[in-house]
Amino acid sequence: MESYQNQPLFAQLDQSIQYIQEVAQSTSDLLVNRFLLSGIPAALLCCEGMHSTATITELILRPITQVQLEHPTAQNLLQYIEMRQLYSTDRAQAETYGELFRFLNSGFAVLLIDGAAKALTFGVQGYDKRGVSEPFGEGNLMGAQDAFIEVVRVNMSLLRRRMKSPYLKMKLFVKGEKSQTDLCLCYMYDRVPKKLLKQIQAQLDEMELETILSIGYVQPFLENRRGGIFDAVGTTQRPDVLCAKLLEGRVALLIDGSPFALVIPKLFNENFQTMDDYCLKPYYATFIRWLKFIAFLMAVLLPALYLAIALHHPELLNRTLLLILAEAEEQAPFSLTAEAIGITLAYEIVREAGLRLPKAVGGAVSIVAGLIIGDAAVASGLISTPLLTVTALAVISGFVVPDLNQVITILRLAFLLAAGLFGLFGISLLGAVVLFNLCATETFGFPITAPISPFRKKAMRDIITRVSFRKMQSGQFTVEEYHE
Repeated sequence: MESYQNQPLFAQLDQSIQYIQEVAQSTSDLLVNRFLLSGIPAALLCCEGMHSTATITELILRPITQVQLEHPTAQNLLQYIEMRQLYSTDRAQAETYGELFRFLNSGFAVLLIDGAAKALTFGVQGYDKRGVSEPFGEGNLMGAQDAFIEVVRVNMSLLRRRMKSPYLKMKLFVKGEKSQTDLCLCYMYDRVPKKLLKQIQAQLDEMELETILSIGYVQPFLENRRGGIFDAVGTTQRPDVLCAKLLEGRVALLIDGSPFALVIPKLFNENFQTMDDYCLKPYYATFIRWLKFIAFLMAVLLPALYLAIALHHPELLNRTLLLILAEAEEQAPFSLTAEAIGITLAYEIVREAGLRLPKAVGGAVSIVAGLIIGDAAVASGLISTPLLTVTALAVISGFVVPDLNQVITILRLAFLLAAGLFGLFGISLLGAVVLFNLCATETFGFPITAPISPFRKKAMRDIITRVSFRKMQSGQFTVEEYHE
């Protein structure tokens, strides 16, 4: 920790400003406005670009220069401004230079008075921010169209608009030695398991990071350390989804600078649920949910099954399919395993290129890839048509479950290698390993396979099926029932 963090404020104004400028290395965005406050030297400090100029002029500078006391001292001036004047609804005191810089770099205006060893801060934030827009990663047809943005206080207001209960608690705190990032812990006081809340708070207190720039910095500290394949901490861009999770007794973490919220704990079956499921008829929502389960299995296993049967178990195919496959592979210059892995890697390269390139150029990547891989490669005989068709079906199926995209990509390649080496036996063996890993993954005592394992009949009404809200609201449910 830097020495200035716990350094108390100097009472002398000139000495204090000199120390602030030394710590800030005379940065150009530090604005120091000196003036006389009822005849006593004072200074208003702010960071350029972090505050609203109109707000700071109208609500602070103009009224504060009009303060006149008969026998002014630094102490009674501070007391008068603090108790009699309301320049901002968001006010606080700073007694150390660590607190002063944290407020200053967060868009607050800081008032220093000669002779006082503390400062008053006023919330006049006015930095540019992105407006609330549609969620780009969790699209829906019938749900709300607003999503979290990068400003944590705006995200807090989006939650409060939907959950007006006093039981919704939001606790702001600061982490990151250099970044001093604002984090907000959200939970429903009457629903959250108290043990879970204490464990998360203890984990966050022990977390030591120099800077926090995204959710990826914090997420590993809240996950199982055993190295599970599947995520035990969820993410969401949608305030309505987060409110639903909070009502189930979960804990959420908002991070300033990130448009995503972390949700603890996350269950595996939630990867197949969307907000649209609760806007559709139960029978259709159940059908879509089953479709997602099938799509996940196809995305992971379909290329591997094709490879295993073609190489090791051709007797499982009828004569027509066997002849078609043999004719297609007769002209291919590479082995079937090399073809399958090559096509999969080529798709991942194209997808990553389209993702990273600017939108104006990203569309051209898809066109070029379609011409090269889909037409030229097949016409030249480098890739067989059946294998390309199977891979395309697997890739499209993976789009149905976007939350599992990372897992699907790695598992698809792993199953391809197992199928190429050992056939269906290799697929079965690797499938058992993945299943064991899934069952062993937990976070803070909550297994991600719940409510299937451990089995909870009451919670099954929203897993493989989706019952009506009349039945879902028949009893209060929280994730505490899943704790082992």
